[in-house]
Amino acid sequence: MRDDRIGCNGGARLAPAAATAFNRMQIALTGIKPSGHPHLGNYLGMLRPALELAQRYRAFYFIADYHALTTLHEGRQLRELTDEVAATWLALGLDPQKTLLYRQSDVPQVMELAWILSCFTAKGWLDRAHAYKDAVAQEREATAGLYTYPVLMAADILAFGTNVVPVGRDQKQHVEICRDIALRFNHTYGDLLTPPEPLIREEVETIPGIDGRKMSKSYDNTIPLFAPGPALRKRIFQIQTDSTSVAAPKEPDAAPVFQLYRHFVAAPEAQAMAARLRAGGTGWGEVKEQLWQAVERALAEPRARYQEWLADRPRLHGVLAEGGARARAIAEALLRRVRQAVGTEL
Repeated sequence: MRDDRIGCNGGARLAPAAATAFNRMQIALTGIKPSGHPHLGNYLGMLRPALELAQRYRAFYFIADYHALTTLHEGRQLRELTDEVAATWLALGLDPQKTLLYRQSDVPQVMELAWILSCFTAKGWLDRAHAYKDAVAQEREATAGLYTYPVLMAADILAFGTNVVPVGRDQKQHVEICRDIALRFNHTYGDLLTPPEPLIREEVETIPGIDGRKMSKSYDNTIPLFAPGPALRKRIFQIQTDSTSVAAPKEPDAAPVFQLYRHFVAAPEAQAMAARLRAGGTGWGEVKEQLWQAVERALAEPRARYQEWLADRPRLHGVLAEGGARARAIAEALLRRVRQAVGTEL
């Protein structure tokens, strides 16, 4: 069996002492659905915080292509968006030698575990899941996939012994359902599954879009993450602001443009801009210009790397294939113990 330590492939094997310490680190797992082009809300709310976790955890990152099937039914588009998500992770600095990057669909053990877990999932838990309740309330079709979405998410988490899952507050419920499933399973078979904890970062919980609402593809208010400089500037200048004159004092914390600006500059710069706005004499156009420049400084190099990854699909797919092999080895070890416990493996 392959060594399942992160970084133990090719020539990247850790020294024994370092490997022991590394394997004792807790596991953080993050997934993203390839259901649309990455935008600044994804970057600030999930991608950047998740990448920072690699400094303190064994970090696992997966592309949730099976989850995307609840809304996306065009195979070519799903494959393209999957590549875009993988290229985004890599462009932003994910090191596949030190972390784990894989496609959900490359780990069939997750699907098998999802069925086993479904047999320990109370129907009432799924009835109360936000996505299902919203579909019913809006009289939209609620498929079995949407209804059982939390079970598949639980399998994604539990297959790897995950300790923490970084989520927004709207996803916290899914982690709680995962904990409930793990505890019910463990009550029957012993402590085989690790009940995870949600990890919520309040400061990046809600990222505003150009209309002030939460940045979301469903609102068509996003700012593309890797748009070329001129297109990025044009989109930033579409951020809605009030009609307060340049000379008048302004409240920065209520303005989406300033809320975005403070995520891309150091605290002293954000405080100085806030003071200037409150004093009057600074217009929203200047803030938009400063925001664009700050975003360009942060994302110009990742944008170039993103294009390089998409231009070399064999290399990109090779990274995903290697990650999938390592992920399968880890998940299979857990699933073998689960099969033995439930009686499906002799």
